[in-house]
Amino acid sequence: MSDRQSTTERGRIRIVGFDNAESRSATTATTTETDSPETGHGRLEKAWVRFRRNRAAMGGLVVLGVMAVLAIFGRPIEVSTAEYTLTLQPFALAPHDPHEPFVGPANAPPSWSHPFGTDWAGRDQFARVLVGGRYTLGIGLVAVAVALCIGIPLGAVAGYFGGWVDDVIMRLVDVLYAFPFLVLAIAIVPILEPVPIIGGGIWTVVIALGITGWLSYARLLRGEILSVREREYVTAARALGVPDRRIIHRHVVPNAIAPVVVQATLNVGTVVLTAAALGFLGLGLEPGSAEWGAMLSRGRDTLVQGYWHVTVFPGAAIFLFVLAINLVGDGINDALDPDRDGSDDRRRMR
Repeated sequence: MSDRQSTTERGRIRIVGFDNAESRSATTATTTETDSPETGHGRLEKAWVRFRRNRAAMGGLVVLGVMAVLAIFGRPIEVSTAEYTLTLQPFALAPHDPHEPFVGPANAPPSWSHPFGTDWAGRDQFARVLVGGRYTLGIGLVAVAVALCIGIPLGAVAGYFGGWVDDVIMRLVDVLYAFPFLVLAIAIVPILEPVPIIGGGIWTVVIALGITGWLSYARLLRGEILSVREREYVTAARALGVPDRRIIHRHVVPNAIAPVVVQATLNVGTVVLTAAALGFLGLGLEPGSAEWGAMLSRGRDTLVQGYWHVTVFPGAAIFLFVLAINLVGDGINDALDPDRDGSDDRRRMR
């Protein structure tokens, strides 16, 4: 009996490695889940963690938040109609109306009653700088949003379809790129001012800057989409018969938009400087406006007379805002760069 059993054992082929098949399959499944691509929510969470580690970017974000709060609560915000006036924001950090003349002596230096002094008309500079932040923040954000609404669709269509569509859009971009950004904006503002639907004023500047600012977004997104459109998930979507419009909206643009977001954030500072330059030249905004560039333009004559405070505080506000937005833009660029996560960890281990 023992000889028969030993003979049977010798005749069997034993395969090693399948003793714990269930645990191995579970481990493989876990590894597959770990190695699978991150979801959009996970990428945003990791990007936010990397952004918070950047002290300069967080400092710039705090400065922008403080400037936004001061601009909103500097003076009450009211909407007037033919029948009644609706107060949207009743608080006032500045004690004087920015447009009220002779609240103090003309060109008075900074004092307790007027922290930033007064201008040539005796208007309070502190109130005007705070309220001027509404113009600057509004122009910067809305003009960039308008430019994105133009540049993203055109860049996506040019990069995805190619051919004659790409040639027409890119040649238009090349023609407009031949003009300097500021010169093109100066040429568009007088054209838009007589249009009744725009109404002149701040909207003229916003639309002019939006029309001239979409070029970089279209070109940048088009270059990103040229590589994204050849990837496997786009090919699979085409094979399944998904419409091109949905492929662009759901698969192509979300995976190519990160560099455009960074560029848009950095361009807010450029737009603010251009709006200040237009205000300095007296284009677009109403005379006597509290916009920082217009304040610099009106105060340049008094600067020669030794009244330094008339231009220093609006200029310092422009400098601080542009510096803060550039720090935030650099932080977003670093946070959205997937290669920085490992490099940051390696630097901390050294």
